[in-house]
Order: sequence, then structure tokens, then C-alpha cells
Amino acid sequence: MTQDRETSETWPLEPGSEADTRRIFLKRAGGLVLLAAGGLAWRAYDTGVFSVGRGPAYEPWKTWQGQGPSEGPLALVRAGVLAASVHNTQPWLFRVGAESLELLADPGRHLGPMDPYRREQHISLGCALENMVLAAGAQGLKPEVEFLPGKLAEPQAEVPIAPAPEVVARLRFTPSRRDISGLYAAISQRHTNRGPYLADRGVPRETLWAFNDLAREDDSLRLVLLEDGGRRAVFDRLMVDATEAIVADREMIEASNSWFRLTPREIEQHRDGPTIDSFGLPPLSLAAVKMLPKPEPEKTHRQWVAATRDVQLATAPLVGIIAVRDPYERATALRAGLFWQRLQLWATAQGLAMQPMNQIVQMIDRDRQQARTSAFAADLAEILGDGRWQATLAFRAGYPAVAAVPSPRRGIDGLVLEEAPASSLREADLIAEQSGFSVRPTTDPSVARDPTRSQ
Repeated sequence: MTQDRETSETWPLEPGSEADTRRIFLKRAGGLVLLAAGGLAWRAYDTGVFSVGRGPAYEPWKTWQGQGPSEGPLALVRAGVLAASVHNTQPWLFRVGAESLELLADPGRHLGPMDPYRREQHISLGCALENMVLAAGAQGLKPEVEFLPGKLAEPQAEVPIAPAPEVVARLRFTPSRRDISGLYAAISQRHTNRGPYLADRGVPRETLWAFNDLAREDDSLRLVLLEDGGRRAVFDRLMVDATEAIVADREMIEASNSWFRLTPREIEQHRDGPTIDSFGLPPLSLAAVKMLPKPEPEKTHRQWVAATRDVQLATAPLVGIIAVRDPYERATALRAGLFWQRLQLWATAQGLAMQPMNQIVQMIDRDRQQARTSAFAADLAEILGDGRWQATLAFRAGYPAVAAVPSPRRGIDGLVLEEAPASSLREADLIAEQSGFSVRPTTDPSVARDPTRSQ
């Protein structure tokens, strides 16, 4: 009887001795625990608890140097795709020739109402340019950067045909001696850090001076650094207010949300956008968040506001503003991107973390698009203290409490377009001459001053 009851495993239990009942219960309870543990393990696997920074979407960070110094211009593209970009949109395409490389804006990769004039898209493209300039030197190529002139305008809402990719800059290069900078080595180490910083460890004076030195190398921009005091308090208040305003703007927050990748499947499918891994959470907290069901959007929006106020601003010993004469001039936006990438690479080499915090400027763009008087613009102008300059990017910096992880990246396959026919290039040259390409100095000042540079 007892043996039959123990092996039949039918519910409810048949009457028997107390020992029989306890033995059967423990056996079945153990099975349930194993089942639950297996379910949790599968949930952990399915949500990427065990795959932070792993998989094909992260391979470009490991293979970015390709075949080494013999690869030529294609190595510039491998470096370019690792640049910072707003919301990790990676808005770049490339056309590679024997003596030049064209950088194109992908019209489908921008934040819509969050970036109506594609200003941040062009800053992102400028970041890619900086990486490519550094990679050119490492390949034994001397680069010359040309910017396509023009104003940044709001894309037309009703366009029957999808716009074609647009050339925004061109690199011409000639053979030269290899020129390897310490900033070049930092390309694969730079990752946006959205987590807490060490609030009790300030940024050294020497580092602040170096930041200002980097900014002075380009007279088209100005750098404003804030540690504490009244202007810092106003900046923090504006940042929280702007975050709340974005959350309250349905079109803006939906445009932002559309880029988030929350599961390994989404990450591998898109290979772009912010991920849970990039939130800057400690490992155990990150695992717990991944195991939970997907929260309602309203809750994540409240968490964003809270994280902005209580983590990102509260722990940042330093915030900064990159200001320019005209944020809506194409070449100016590209130059701002070159500088922003260079600043991040330099900070990375010093063990510092950085994060763009551009909600204030995004709201200024939105107010401009909606033809509204912008209180954000007026208050930010007070911080800058000079009406000749306008903010185009804000950020925070400090020593990280939690290490940043890589973001997913698209490989160069599919990003390199066919080389344009010679006639098209001659026509482009003529257009450039007539419209006035602006040329950046061929020697990157940050490379020339870098003490870790080698031949």
C-alpha cells in the first residue's frame, strides 16, 4: 500500500501513515522547488541576466581594429561606429574611396520630436568624425576634414518619398607616417556611464584646466564647467524640470521610448538604442530589474525623473555645457560633436566617467519647433552669462561608482555604401567649391598635445 501510494503520485493523498504522507509531500515539494528554480534560471537567461555586454551586438567593440595598420580606410569606419550618439541611434552611413571617405546622415535614425532639427544627430556624426580622424593617424593616413555647410532645418512632415542619405562631411587622406594617440586607444574603452558617480571625489583642478585647454583649440565653441554654487543649483533645477516636461510631452516621450531595447532578442535584432545594462545599476540590482515583469511606462517615466534628480545630478561633482554661436548651423554641430567625443576620450584615459544630459536643450528645440517662448532658453542663457553663445550639449562628469558597460553596435556590414562614380564625385567637388566647404586643420590638436602619442 505504502509503496503504491508513493509511486502513483496522485492527488489528493490517499489515507496512510503520517510518515508516508510527510515523505510524499517532501518529494513533491522538492520537485516544485526544482521546477521553480528552473523557471527562474530560464527567466534569467531569457532576460539577459547572464549576457551583459555579450553576443554579436557587442562584437564591434572587440574587432574594431580589424586587420591592423594594413586595413586602410575601412579601419576608419570600424572606429567611427564606436562613437557616442544620442540615444545610441548610430545615425551614420559611410562611402569609402581610395583617397576619401564620405560621412552620411541616415535620415531614418533620429529622435523626431526629441531632435526636430537633427542638431543632436549631427553632433553624433561629429563624434564619429573624431574617431575616424584618430584612426586615420593610426593607419598612416593624414586626414583633412571638410564640412558640408548649411542650416539645420526641421524635416518635412509630409514627404511622399523617403529622403536619401545626406553627405555631411568628407575626409580626404594622403599617406603619412603612423601617428598613434593615447586617445585612439581609448576609443574602445569609452562608454556612457548613467550610474552613480563618487560624489565625495571631485574632479582635480588639473583635469578642469585640461578640459578648458581642449575647448580653446576650437574657437567656434565655448565650454562652461559648474561644480557648485548658484549657477549649478539653477542648472540642476532646469534639468529636472526639463525631464518632467519631456515626460509630459506624449510625442517626445514616445519617440524616446521607441529606441529602448529591453531584452537580448531586441538587442540582437536592432543592435542600437539604450539597454537596461546601460542604466548604471550594481550587478545584483541589474539582475533583479531584469527578472521583474516589464513595468508600465508611467512608472519608468517617474523613475527617469527620480534618477535624474537623486542619482545623476546628486552624485555628479561636475556638470558642463558646450555652447556655440549658432546651434542650428550644420558645421557648428559637427564641430561640437568632434569636441564632445574628444573630451570623452580624454576623460576615459583619465579614469573619469561622462554622460550627456541634454534634456534642457531638447526642450529648447521643442519650444522653438512649437513657436513657444522658451523659459528654458532664458534661464540657460543666464547660466552662460553671454548672449553671444547658445548651449548645444550638456553633460556630467565624475569618477564612477559602477563601471559602465558597452552599448550594442551595428557592424560595418550594411553601413558602407557603394563608392560614388567619379563623375558624381567631381560634381560633388564643384558643389562644395560653390557652396564653400569649411576645412578643419589636418592635424588634430588633441593628438598633437597628447603625451602618450607614439610614432
